Amino acid sequence: MNQKAIEAQADIHHQWFLGMQLMVSTRHGPDVVYDWIFRLFRRQHKAKFLSSFEKLGLSGQPHAVACAKYHVLSNGIGGVPVEYYEESPTKAWVRFRYPRWMFDGPVICGMPAEASRGFLHGWYAQNGISLGNPRLGFVCVSEDIGGWGLCGYFQEYDQDLTPEQRLQFAPNERPPQFDPTAQPTPPTAEWPAERVAKANRNYAVDYICNGLTALVETIGQDAAVNLAKTSARLTGLQRARHLYHTLGLEEGGHSEAAAFLAALFQGMGDRVEIIETSPTETIFLHSDLRLVRNTDQASRADLITCWIALWRGAISAGRAFLNVSATPADNGLTWTITADS
Repeated sequence: MNQKAIEAQADIHHQWFLGMQLMVSTRHGPDVVYDWIFRLFRRQHKAKFLSSFEKLGLSGQPHAVACAKYHVLSNGIGGVPVEYYEESPTKAWVRFRYPRWMFDGPVICGMPAEASRGFLHGWYAQNGISLGNPRLGFVCVSEDIGGWGLCGYFQEYDQDLTPEQRLQFAPNERPPQFDPTAQPTPPTAEWPAERVAKANRNYAVDYICNGLTALVETIGQDAAVNLAKTSARLTGLQRARHLYHTLGLEEGGHSEAAAFLAALFQGMGDRVEIIETSPTETIFLHSDLRLVRNTDQASRADLITCWIALWRGAISAGRAFLNVSATPADNGLTWTITADS
């Protein structure tokens, strides 16, 4: 699989997620942002947290330490810089460094504090419950919006915590001195470079898949799909030239556009087969879509509809005017790219 195509897919899905965040923030306001991000991170937590412990070599470690290391390792594999500080087996810190993947670039200027509270409540406050340890909580000492960066510690207390105590705030506390030799790293033999690149891509794609489902739960299907389609199209327009450059391809007519999409889809691990090409159009079959492999049937159609808008936006950014359609086919889509007459 082309490494550059994998990287391109990680980039475009990350950028799309950033666009979705801005659109939710500017069109629906802070309270909806909180509700959406809370639902999104709770979904991510249920899907990824416990199942990843063994993969990251964390089983059997003290819960506070394991949780802090989990956030360093899982985020690091996804391209998110996080630092680790261990005070004791019952108290371990995490500090996210900039630039923040979650609010990359100037996106951070458009996000309310409610976004941070949403993922803290949706994920960090849930770790002890998922581990079956009611004494484990998280203390946040700083946030991105109105603080000096997301930072806090997992602590195992001597008594069970109430729901309100699972997430606490202590803005006057500071982490210990950073120790570069104490930073956890994934088991090297199990995480070669190609697997890390694919994990980085999947990290971004999962935010889109779970983000759309959570947004439907928050604002309703029609509004969520409309917002996701709009942000997808705009993201495709904005990132198209970057994608062409990443892949080392040139813009052109319908055949070049088809080759561009085929290369990108192969970066997802999908199958692409050219069916027909003529002086005016190219048709290809796109099957075994990774995007929907782990998606429930109810969300699949909405997700594909929005995903198509992403690639139509990317093709629309070219100098040539092309018509792009995608229709359902066996285990995938049939794409038709036609020169605009």
